[in-house]
Amino acid sequence: MMLNGTTNYMVRAATHDGLVRAFAINATTVVAELQARHGTEPAVTAALGRLATGALLFGATLKEPGHLVTIRIRGDGPAGMLLASANGAGEVRGLVARPRTEAEQVRDGKLNVSGVVGTRGRLTVTRDLGLRQPYVGVVELISGEVGEDLAHYLASSEQIPSAVGVGVFVRATGDVDAAGGYMIQLMPGLSDRLAADIEERVRALPHPTTMLREGESPEDVLGRVFPDGFVTLDRKQVRFHCPCSLDRVERALVLLGADALVEIAEKDAQSGVTEVTCEFCGEQYHVPADALQGLIARAAARG
Repeated sequence: MMLNGTTNYMVRAATHDGLVRAFAINATTVVAELQARHGTEPAVTAALGRLATGALLFGATLKEPGHLVTIRIRGDGPAGMLLASANGAGEVRGLVARPRTEAEQVRDGKLNVSGVVGTRGRLTVTRDLGLRQPYVGVVELISGEVGEDLAHYLASSEQIPSAVGVGVFVRATGDVDAAGGYMIQLMPGLSDRLAADIEERVRALPHPTTMLREGESPEDVLGRVFPDGFVTLDRKQVRFHCPCSLDRVERALVLLGADALVEIAEKDAQSGVTEVTCEFCGEQYHVPADALQGLIARAAARG
């Protein structure tokens, strides 16, 4: 199954009269682009890729394309803060404080995700629904494996029993070979018997990247959990997207204040240009000295 010529897409489905919500995703190309842009080592690639995949799954619950969900992990591991932000249109971006660490990359035959993320810390989910104040939920990390922590958040903060499986397979070369996952949510009113049956089938699932590397589609993954069928609500292409622009950069610089901009102007006086790099995508923007003076005037006018 391909959507618009790409295998990178997400399926949103439902069963049992809407009492079960299900999502499955192939995000291989998305995670590969994150790796290329940030130069992450394998274990960090897996950690950031799992978080970005989770953000896309959470984003699939948003009602409007412009709504945004941002997931931040601040663990005690050497990678530092990890963040991924996805909208309702299936677009995601992400960053990590330290793309390369000195941590052991493989442990017990698996990428050492918890080793770079840490096992103690906090996971914060911010939902920006276009209202005056965003909704913010915070939970403590329980494993640092990301998927388990996301499921813990849904159960603890949003009271939705959920199974979240996310994975990234990285080749010995550091390239991303497969990335994706699923999210199954049980809504109030579902019988204990049906819930137990679904939970048993979820526990029997192979690892997400095993299924993807064997050529299974998101629909195939959901078919394993719901052998009697499911209702497909929509299919959506997913992609890496960063909305940064020169205009956004200039507005951010103005917010620094006139005094800070004067210091920047003095530091960059010899080159005659101020270079600003987007932390999310690595895009570089150049602000000439005369444009920077205009920004200083704007900042001063703001007080």
